[in-house]
Amino acid sequence: MTFSLLSLVVDAADLEGESSFWHRLLGGTVTRTATHHFLQIDGFPVIVIQHAPGHVPPRWPDGISQQLHVDLATDDVAGADERVRAAGGTRLSPAGVYASPAGHPFCVRPA
Repeated sequence: MTFSLLSLVVDAADLEGESSFWHRLLGGTVTRTATHHFLQIDGFPVIVIQHAPGHVPPRWPDGISQQLHVDLATDDVAGADERVRAAGGTRLSPAGVYASPAGHPFCVRPA
């Protein structure tokens, strides 16, 4: 038996805000249903935003453990900060740790 990654699913109270952020950052297309937004790149659903009305963003890094986070690679680490924040992300640390609008942490690393 083998497994392959189908997609990464993230919870968000604001479907449009979260899917728009990932779309602005990664490109691709967004397909919307009432309960899920599917960000697809090259036809593959990379990130699925699942409506979770009670979702409360974690308060990183004050002791709330991360259950999962995404690492993004870039060939322009210096320009990544501006792009992430222009897309609606928040810088959490100068070491390349950010949060999406729903508070999901992710890292930006050199490719």
